Formats: sequence, C-alpha cells, structure tokens
Amino acid sequence: MIMATSHHVIIGLSSHDVVRGLVDSQDEGPAEEGIQYVAMRNLFTREACEALEVKVEKKSYSRHVRESAERVEFSKTMEEWSEFRKKMNPDSLTHPPEFIVKPRGQTVWEGKTVKLHCTVAGWPKPRITWYKNNVLVDAKTHPEKYTTESNYNMHSLEIKNCDFFDTAQYHASALNVKGEVSSMATIVVKSRQLYYRKKVFKSYGYSSEHGVTFNTTIIDKFEVAFGHEGETMSLGATVIVYPTVKKYQPDVVWYRDSVPLKTSKWVHTHWSGKRATLTLVHLNKEDEGMYTLRVNTKSGFDSYSAYVFVRDAEADVEGVPVAPLDVRCLDANKDYVVVTWKQPAVEGSSSILGYFIDRCEVGSYHWAQCNDVPVKYARYPVTGLEEGKSYQFRVRALNKAGVSRPSRVSETVVAMDPSDRARLRAGPLAPWTGMIRFTEEDSTAGVVPGEPSDVVVTEATKSYVVLAWKPPMQRGNEGVLYYIEKCISGTNTWQRVNTGMPVKSPRFALFDLAEGNSYSFRVRCCNSAGISEASQPTGAMTVGDMMDLPSAPGVPVATRNTSTSVVLHWAGSKEVKHLAGYYIDCSVVGTSEWMPCNNKPVKQTRFVCHGLNAGANYVFRVKAVNAAGYSQCSAESEAVVVLAAVGKDCIHLHSSILYITALKDHMVITWDAPAHDGGADIRGYFIDYRTVKGSVTGKWHELNQKAVTTNTYKAENLKENVFYQFQVRAMNMAGVSKGSVPGAPLECKEWTLTVPGVPVGVHAQEVRDTSLVVLWESPVFDGRTPVTGFYLDLKDASVAGDQGWKAVHEKATKKKFMKVTGLESGTSYVFRVRAQNLAGVGKPSANLGPILAQTRPGTKEIIVDVDDDGIISMIFECSEMNEGSKFVWAKNYETMTDTSRLTIVSEKGKTRAIFNSPSLEDLGTYSCAVTNTEGISSSYTLTEEGLKRLLDLSHEHKFPVIPFKNEMSMELLEKGCVRFWCQVEKCTSACDVEYAFNDAIITQGKKYTMKFDKSSGLIEMYMDSLEVTDEGTFTFKLVDGKAKGTTSLVLIGDEFRALQKKSEFEHAEWVRKQGPHFVEYLGFTVTPECNVLLKCKVKPQYIGKLLLLQYLLSKKDAGIYEVFLRDERGQDKSVFNLTDAAALFLIPLLSLCFRDSKMAASERVKSGVTGEQLWLQINEPTEKDKGKYTMDIFDGKDGVKRVFELSGKGRCTHKDAFIKATLLYSRLAAAIAERNRARVVGGLPDVVAIQEGKSLNLTGNVWGEPAPEVSWTKNDRQLVSDERYKLKFEAGKFASIIITAVTRADSGKYALVVKNKYGTEAGEFTVSVYNPEEEENKIITDEQLNWLH
Repeated sequence: MIMATSHHVIIGLSSHDVVRGLVDSQDEGPAEEGIQYVAMRNLFTREACEALEVKVEKKSYSRHVRESAERVEFSKTMEEWSEFRKKMNPDSLTHPPEFIVKPRGQTVWEGKTVKLHCTVAGWPKPRITWYKNNVLVDAKTHPEKYTTESNYNMHSLEIKNCDFFDTAQYHASALNVKGEVSSMATIVVKSRQLYYRKKVFKSYGYSSEHGVTFNTTIIDKFEVAFGHEGETMSLGATVIVYPTVKKYQPDVVWYRDSVPLKTSKWVHTHWSGKRATLTLVHLNKEDEGMYTLRVNTKSGFDSYSAYVFVRDAEADVEGVPVAPLDVRCLDANKDYVVVTWKQPAVEGSSSILGYFIDRCEVGSYHWAQCNDVPVKYARYPVTGLEEGKSYQFRVRALNKAGVSRPSRVSETVVAMDPSDRARLRAGPLAPWTGMIRFTEEDSTAGVVPGEPSDVVVTEATKSYVVLAWKPPMQRGNEGVLYYIEKCISGTNTWQRVNTGMPVKSPRFALFDLAEGNSYSFRVRCCNSAGISEASQPTGAMTVGDMMDLPSAPGVPVATRNTSTSVVLHWAGSKEVKHLAGYYIDCSVVGTSEWMPCNNKPVKQTRFVCHGLNAGANYVFRVKAVNAAGYSQCSAESEAVVVLAAVGKDCIHLHSSILYITALKDHMVITWDAPAHDGGADIRGYFIDYRTVKGSVTGKWHELNQKAVTTNTYKAENLKENVFYQFQVRAMNMAGVSKGSVPGAPLECKEWTLTVPGVPVGVHAQEVRDTSLVVLWESPVFDGRTPVTGFYLDLKDASVAGDQGWKAVHEKATKKKFMKVTGLESGTSYVFRVRAQNLAGVGKPSANLGPILAQTRPGTKEIIVDVDDDGIISMIFECSEMNEGSKFVWAKNYETMTDTSRLTIVSEKGKTRAIFNSPSLEDLGTYSCAVTNTEGISSSYTLTEEGLKRLLDLSHEHKFPVIPFKNEMSMELLEKGCVRFWCQVEKCTSACDVEYAFNDAIITQGKKYTMKFDKSSGLIEMYMDSLEVTDEGTFTFKLVDGKAKGTTSLVLIGDEFRALQKKSEFEHAEWVRKQGPHFVEYLGFTVTPECNVLLKCKVKPQYIGKLLLLQYLLSKKDAGIYEVFLRDERGQDKSVFNLTDAAALFLIPLLSLCFRDSKMAASERVKSGVTGEQLWLQINEPTEKDKGKYTMDIFDGKDGVKRVFELSGKGRCTHKDAFIKATLLYSRLAAAIAERNRARVVGGLPDVVAIQEGKSLNLTGNVWGEPAPEVSWTKNDRQLVSDERYKLKFEAGKFASIIITAVTRADSGKYALVVKNKYGTEAGEFTVSVYNPEEEENKIITDEQLNWLH
C-alpha cells in the first residue's frame, strides 16, 4: 500500500557564501573549475544573487520519486556527455577572465579607510593586479598604506588613512592564459577644510578655467626643527607655480597633524606670492607635531611635511614637573564644564601627586583655583559657573618638589545651555556687537515640571562622581532647576546633596563620597510652580576609579633611519581605555639618564626619534598615558647605533660618463665612484647603452650581465660611425641604484689625437673657508708621448659659460694633487684639469663643482700627539660617521701600501696613525678622508723641523726629567753648620729622594739631617761640620714615577779647604762669643782736630779708646797694637796693625782744585796715594780739561801747595805733554774701536743656487763688543721674520735665515747687516732659484725634433 505523503522540497539558489563553501570542498582540477565557472556565472548574474531565494511547493510522494529518478538519469547523461567533450576538446573548459562583481567608486573624507571589492571568474584562475593611475600598487612595499586580499575569487584593495594623494582612478586587472580584462573605479577623498570653504577640488590634469595645467614645485623646504617653550619659530618654503598666470594665486594651507591651522594669536601665516611662512608665537608643547605645507592649484596640489619638536623650558625650581598640555573644555553647560588635559612627558624628581585647575573669567586677570585637593585624573568637572559668562582654564602639576608652571590656557568657553549654543553657531544674536543675549522665559503659567529621565553615572573616580540626565518633557514656559539626591545602598534614606544651590545644567559632580561605599542617585526638577517627582534611581555604584591605568606597551624595535634619527615601532597597550597617546624615552648606553623624545603624546605605534647624536648607541622605552595616568614603561629596546640606513636609493652618482678612448668597434668609458654608498660597500656597477641619431634616442640596453668592480669598462661589439650614449648604475647589498647622468653622445670611431686625453677622477678634499685640495688621475689615453704634467684651472661658479677660467699655477706640475689657497669664503668655485705631453695640452676634464668655499661646521683637523710613552701619532676624529664609513689614510695623497712605517688603529669615530720608527723617510703630507660622508677630510704636513721637534718631545716623554727651579746650592750657617738645598718646580706625593756622597748613599743620623717639603718642592740636607773626609761630590737623586732628576755639588780642592776653614772659623766664633768677646775689633778714626783715635767695643758693653795726636804721629808710632779680654768664662784678643794704615791718615788732609774750584771724585777724574806718592788721573781728556790744577797738603799745623798748569801758561809749560797725551788717547781709542766694531767674520757664500721647492738655510758668524744688532735685507729692503722667512740670532754670534719651499720670487741680492756703537758692516750674497723641469724641457734633442716633424 502506497500512502500519499506530502513533502516540502526546497528549490532555490543559495547565497554566494553557500556556493563558495561548496566549491571549496571540491577537489581542484580543470573539470571542477569549469563547473565552478558555470555555477558562479549563473549565480552572480541574477538580480537576487546576494539573497537566499526559497520556493515552497507541495508535491506528492510518487511525483517526488519520479522526478528524483529523472534527475538522476539526467545527471548520468550529462556526466557521460562531459567526459566525451573532455576527450574530444580538453580546452573547452578554459575561459578568459570575467568580472562577476566590478569594483565601485567611492567618495570618502580625509583620514578614513576605504575598501574596493571585486569578484572574478575564469579558468585557469586569473591573477589580480591593482593599479593607481596606471601605476602598480605594491602592497608589500607599503603595508602601512595598502592591504590586498584574494580569497575564493573574491578580491579586495584596502586604502588606509586616506588623504588627497589617494584621489585617483584605480584599476583591477585580471589576467590568465586566455586573456586579460580590467575594471576601473574612482576614489575621491574630500577635505573638510576645502568643503567648509565651499571650494571644489579638481583632480589632476587640464584646467578649463585658465586653459593651462599648473605644475607646482616646493623648494627651500623647512627641515625638522627643535624649539623651546616660550621661543618663536618660523617655518617656510618657496613655492614655484608654472606657468605664471596673472592675478592667479594658489591656495596655501598649513596643517599640524593633518588638522588645518587657523590664524590666531599663537599662529601667524604669510604668503608673499612666492614664499609661504608659518610663525609660531610663544611655543608650547601643544605646537609639537607634523607640519604640512599644502599648495592647491586648479590642476592639483603639492605638499611637504616635517616634524617640529618643542622642548620644555627650564623649571624655576629644580625637580618640579613640567607643565601639562592640551587643556580642553568639554560638555559645557549653564554652570558646569569638564576640563581635560594631557599629562607631561617628564614628571620631575618624583612622581606627580596630582593637578590643580585654575579658571579665569574673560576680561579679568584674576586666576582662581578650582580644587583645594589635587586630582590625579586628567579630567575634572568644574561647577559653580555663572551662566552667560566666558571662562578660560589652565592646569598645574604637583609633586614633592613643588608645583609646575601653568599650562597654556584653554580656548574660551561660554557657560550656556548646549541647545542655545547650537542655535547660536550660525551667528550671534547681536551681529554688530558680537554679544550673546539671554532672556528669561515667561513664568506666568505655573506648571510643575515632570521628572528627569535616564539618570546615569558618566564618570566615577575616587575623588568625584559625575551624573547626567535628560531634562523633563513637561517643564512649562520657564526654566527648571535640579536637585540631586543620594542613598547609601542597603538603606532607604535619601539625602539631598545640593539643597542650598540647585543646578541649572543636566550635569552634576558629587565630591566627598566615601571610597568603597555603594550609592544610588536620583534627580528632581523644580520651578516656581513646585518640585517634580524623583526620577528613577540609578543602580548601586561603588565609589572608585572606573578607568584603569593602561597596560605597558610592547618592547620597542629600533631601526636606523638617518645619521641623527631612529625609527621606533612597538605593539600598543592591550588593555587601555581612552588612550591619550605614548611617550618615548631614550638613553645613551652606559648612562642612567633618560631623555624624552617627544613632549606631546603620539597615538601611532611608530615614531621617528630625531635630534640624536650621530654614532652614539641608544636604547629606547615607551609608556602609554590616558586620563588615569601613566602605564609602566615597556622593556628597553635593543641598543642601536645612530647611523644612516642602508639603501640603494641613497647611492648618488653625480658625475657624467667620461670617454677615455675609442676604436672602430669598441669604446672605453670611466666614471667616478658615488659620493654616498647608501650605507653599505659598493659591490659593483652595471653599464647601460643606447644609440643616438640626431635628437632621437633608442632604448637602454645592458652591456654587462655581471657587475664590474672597477670604474672603467670596455664596451665591445659596437658599430662603427654610430653615436652611443652610456649610463652607470651602482649596486650595494640593498640593490641597484638609479642610473647616473648619461654621458654626451659620442661617435664610435678610432681616435687620432696626439695630445693626451682628459684626466679622470677629479675630486676635492679638505674644503675650508679659503682653501681646498683638488686631486685627479692620469688620463688613460696619453696621446703620442707620455704625459709630462698637468694644469689646474678654476673660475667663479657665478660666471656662466666658458668665460672666467683662470690658471691656478703658471707651470705644469707632475703631481696629481694641488692645494688651492686664497679662496674667498662663501664663494662657489668650479675646477677642471688638463694634461700635457710633448705634443701639447689636451682637453679639460669634466668640471668639478660648484664647490662652496666654506668650512663645514664641526670640522676637525689632524692633530699630532706624543703620549706618555713617547709614541708619536697623528689623530683624526669624525662625529658624522655613517654605516660603512671608513678612514682612509694617504701619504702625499697616494694610498699607503707600505704598512711598515705606520700602524693604523681606528675605533668608532676616531683613527690614529702611529709612526713605527720616525725618521726622515716619513716626511711628507699625510691626509685622512672619511668615506660615505660629505667629503670630510683633513691633512698634516710633516717637515724636517717638525720631525725634530717631535723627536725631542718623544725623548722627553720616554725619559722624563724632573725640572729644577734651583739647582743644588750650599750656604754656611752659624756654628759652622753647612746647608745643602735645591728646589724642584713640581712633583707628586710619590716623589722620593736619595742622598749620596761620592756615589755612596747617606742616611739621616747624627751627622746628617734631611728634609723634603713636597708641597713647595724644597729639599734640604744639613751637616754639623765639615771635616777633611767630607771633600767630594754631594748628590740628590729624585724619582717621581717615570720621571727622574739629579743635581750635584762638587766641593774639592781650594774651594773645599776655604769652606772648611770658614766653617771652622764660624764654629770658633760661636765658641768665642760664649764668653767676653769683642763686638767691634780695634780700629781707628781721624778726629776733626786731625787726631788719630784707636777704639774697640766689647761685650759686656765697654768701649776702649787710645788717642794719638796727628801732629805727633810719626813713623816711630808705627807698630802692632793689641787689646786682651779675660774672665772666668774665657778670653779674647784684638790686634791692629798701624804700619799699613799710616799712609791712609794723609788722605783726609789732601785737597784738589781745578781753576780754583774744589774737585769732586768721579768715574772720569780719580785721585789716590801710592806709597809716598799722590796722583791725579783724568780719563778721556778733552779741551775742557785744560787749566790750572792745585794740590793742598795740610798736616794740622803747616801746609804745602803745588800748582800744575796744563794750558801752557805759567812757570812751567806742559802744552806739548797735553797734546801728546791727547794724541796717544786718540790712537788708543781708535785701536779699541777697530778691535770691538761689529763685523761679519764668515759663514756666508757669495752665490747660492737652489732648486725650486727646497728649503734654504744659511748661518753667518758675527763679532762685536758690545754684541751687535743684526738684520737681513733682500734687494735693499729689510726682511721681517714670519712664516715665510725665519730669522734667528743666537748666542750673540750666530745669525741664520731659513726660507721654506723657495720659489722664483725668492731669487735676489741678500745681505746680513750688523751694527754696534763702533761701526756697521754688511755681508752680501746672491740667491738664484731654478726649476730642473724647465731646464729639461728647454733641451730637446734632434731626434725628438725629427720625430715630431
């Protein structure tokens, strides 16, 4: 029995997701893919493809079975037919790509994310590629901007953080073996700034308004800038818009962090028509950020961005926190506003305890503190405002050290109802005055308001709770006030909070709640008609912080960026609410000081830290911040050295291609190495060529499949008489650079030139304000004869064309370098080099420059150092080392291959070249260049004189000597004691002294006493007495570390015996003075009465006298007089010999007169007594000495007078004697003058012939008493000692002249002139300077002449 049963069979089309799931479950293969194609085409071409279509039909069981059987049979037939088609035509299932769903164009705001979708079918499975304005979109290269996905034939392109640059046409291209198909969609990104200004932005291209397409270029751009709070900073750039259209100006807009800037008292903008300037007045940390200059034209726009950092100003009190920032006012109402701010980057010497909020009514200058207790949250509800008044707010931070400076004031906020503020946005009610008017509503109708609704807790902290609610729907025709009530959970007691002061705003902040307790809240309305019913209470709420501190960010990863910046990435905080941003700190490895990298929090997890020291090793950490406070700092990053990142785009090939030689089928080219290697060594070069026919150029083709390591290449298999052009690309570990500037087209044919080719490798080093060094290499093509020299030319870079070239030197030089001096600082110059052979001078090299004659800031020179061990070395430092930078030393600007003379040691930014065994072989110019920098280099010339000075200094350091301020001396003290002493200039506390006598060490004891005062350097040794055995050498030996010093005193022979006798006498005197003794020994005086008085003085005080009358004095009184002293203590004796003194008694009785005037003794006129004769002596007699001389002798009673006439008058004539004496004196004076006059006695040649470039050193021997004055002359012009001429006069006998590196200008007639009071003399000689190269060039053999002809 068959029962008819009803079945509901679902017949319909499943959605795309269902079909996609079915397709994914099948095995892949050509047949299955074809079925998928058919199914998906039929599926997605229907209008209702995105919805599940369901049809319900009622069928009998028999019909269902019959249809099922027919369906199975049909399926088998289709499978058999499909298998047959596969066998007959395997490609029948392949299909070209087809867009089932095409991407659709969209319009979005700036900063949003947009996503394009498409669905593509085809077999084999098509490959999808996205293009932007026909330029490939590379999502792997720019993952921060683009994301592409391809899943189950569904493809998408996501564009993040859209800006105006993303406005373009985007193409999705699908490609397989059967063909290619594409679909386009347009994305338009709208600027809110331009939208509000009602300006329509046009895409790139033709401008119908002016009939031209504008091209915008921004030059003289502002760089990354650093400022401090309170300073004024200006940013600017020059804008060039081409072509120039009269009365048309572009729209110039400045942005900070993608937000357009408006002119205010803090921000001033200026557009002069060519230059855009932004001035930030009184910098604050709010001004930190990414600044963008955007220039909008009718044809498009151009923009440029750079970051501005603002550092904190110095704190008034050390240790206090810095000022908070970004103070804003939110949720303003009639009497209530929420003030928010951001915590500063630096908390000071201790953590921040809280913040104080100040308010000021606009129009007054009085700041009132809003809170008595500091709040920790960076949010605070300020209540009690007066409706209709305007306010400003500021915030101060507090820690244990004190209170910070206040933040920048907030924008002005008006206390008013939000609905009124919305109505007033279109303009003030009083447009002419700008004032806001408030009117009271009519209160005639007394209607009790309804209860408020939706009472909620919007903010909750330990310090306060903020309630918000909706005003009642029924409130009459007048305003309403609100009362707030609270209830502790578990009780039914409601307590009104603001009984005395109802609030006008639907917001209220409750303070002084007990932390940890649970509360419920409700609100009532009131007006003049009464108080409403209470609102529905809030749920129980426990007082505490609703917002937690952020979790610590992930470990930052630092990567190199530039020589002064590092790029930092980190994972954001996982658990954080209302994130304000991140602060980044950095620290130099080895120090514990952390410095902020940014003073304004950033929300991105990528940041570029600028202003770092090049070559320093840094670590970084990150902390998050929200209104609750700071998170824990992240773990420190791995240390990174601040160097420029490695990249192929950093390689710059400035020089054009140079052609060295050419034949019928090949050409040899050369090029200069790149100035920058991109942070990694250059691994090779690739050369490209193309043919040139007239103004038509062909495509570039590679010449070499494998990179060449030299900068010279032979291009082979070329066609004769065809013009070729070449370019070079450099390669490092990061990839291959862009091509160099192509060389000039040149025909491939054999050269027949006789002159040399162009010098190559021209470059400059050691660029300074007034000098630089130009270096070059010889040309590869010498011509018919070898190269004999080079010429260097220069010109001012401001002179256009080939005019203004000047030769740096007159004669050819064989050197491949030359130092150019006499440049004008701040002027740019261009250089070129020409080679010469016997056939003539070749073409100039490629121009070098322009090069600005200016010393690079921070430039350091090579210094020569002699260390404590006496090692001589040259030191060069560079603070701008980049990745891959190396120090390259050269001697005479040629790379040094002999390492036996120098040892090079380089570490970080410092290199040292150590002389292994300094000698004359090391003389020359040493240079050091730093690769991969802006031409940092320096040189040092080691001369013979300098080497001698360094060797002397090295010997002093190897064998240091303790300098003595005073050598050893001796003095005799009382009792016959002898003191030996010396004094050193300086010594350390470790200095030690050894005392020696005749090389035997002596120590302190009974005989010797030693003292050494190290503070003053005084060394003393005392001996009680000198004995016969003490004759010899006394020595002090000093040792102070490595330094040594010795000083000695020799006491032998007569000197020792005299000292010993004196010592014994002093000792005897001391013994004598212990008893009665003479203080003054017996002596004589002559009284005015001409009596001779003998007297003495003894101790105890007693004067003994003996008077001898002068007139009775005779030879019989001559003799020896003695005085004796005796008592119980001892005795003493004094002796006076009157025999020797008798003649002296006559001196006081002698009187001399000249021309009746008494004569006074002087250096020229002297008198005296010899035995029984009296004499008068006149030195250097003159005519004035003629006259009468009178001599009176008086003995007390009688006198004798003698007269002597030298004038020829009187009784006796002595005129002849005077004349003879005068003549004799003249002859003697002339003989003395001839003997003592200044003269040149030898040492100077008559003629000196010297080679150009050598040093001239001559010394002349001179004589004269007194020592003569010395001077040198050249061509009768006196020379002055300077760097060119070094003049010396030593020991009063040797005069020398040194001329370094003589030139032709030094040829001439020289003289050594000496002079003193007795005469002058000159020693003359001639100097001739010659150039051996010119002599050789003047002599050309007959064979050479015949060969040239």
